[in-house]
Amino acid sequence: MVPDPCSVLRRHFGYDAFRPGQEDLVRAVLRGRDALGILPTGGGKSVCYQVPAHLLPGLTLVVTP
Repeated sequence: MVPDPCSVLRRHFGYDAFRPGQEDLVRAVLRGRDALGILPTGGGKSVCYQVPAHLLPGLTLVVTP
């Protein structure tokens, strides 16, 4: 059974729940959809790519400015 995003969030990051907007972004990425997340500073943007990186096979490459 593949772990769900909420269990990865708890196990690896120690959070009980996603912040507003995060779970929708994570689930879109896991479905293979393009996603754009506009979140405030400190809004948890990193979790939006780190959780899928734990769940998807292969390498995850993140490019930031």
